[in-house]
Amino acid sequence: MVKCSNGQMRRLKTALRWKGHPEQRQRIQMVLLRESGMTQPAIAEAMGVSLSTVNRAHMAYDHGGLKALRRKPSGGRKRENMTVAEEKALLARFAKAAGAGELLNIHDLKAAYEKAIGHETSNSTVYNLLTRHGWRKLMPRPFHPKRDIAAQNSFKKRVSKCCEESSAGCRQAGSPLAHHVRRRSAFRPDEPPAAVLGSHRHQARGCLPAHS
Repeated sequence: MVKCSNGQMRRLKTALRWKGHPEQRQRIQMVLLRESGMTQPAIAEAMGVSLSTVNRAHMAYDHGGLKALRRKPSGGRKRENMTVAEEKALLARFAKAAGAGELLNIHDLKAAYEKAIGHETSNSTVYNLLTRHGWRKLMPRPFHPKRDIAAQNSFKKRVSKCCEESSAGCRQAGSPLAHHVRRRSAFRPDEPPAAVLGSHRHQARGCLPAHS
């Protein structure tokens, strides 16, 4: 059945000579074959495609014209919850606090995002949103950018020298008294507990309270 006017036929034949995508040229041929009187099953067999492919090409042309036969680009934000402009407006509410040096609470942002889209979402969706708009996670610096390495090394040497001198002095002061120290084991389970100064509780029998 012929559905196109003479002007539409001329535009279709002109578009067929363009160096466009092969998929688009194939759809144009399907429309032209229909205008020549071929049925959809015959067109599908001649073009080597399924009947549904031919049907979609005819419906696309009938509803959208030649532009509808163009190949649709793959990828993109097909399942987006918000447009990029809406995401920017949402982040603008938190940008002032983040610019002032305050911490951004991801739970507050996630709650505001879910309220805006009307349903719950995952944490990864919110993190992807922040990455998409150039936000990054700040971590503590391992060192100060204006550190003085020479001063740090000098301080370490002074501390190490003081520690060595202090430990040597302690060893010298304790050595004359070493022979007076009675060697005892760490635990004496058979000895009675020692009396506590200033307290009469738990005193052993036969022991007088200690006097100062």
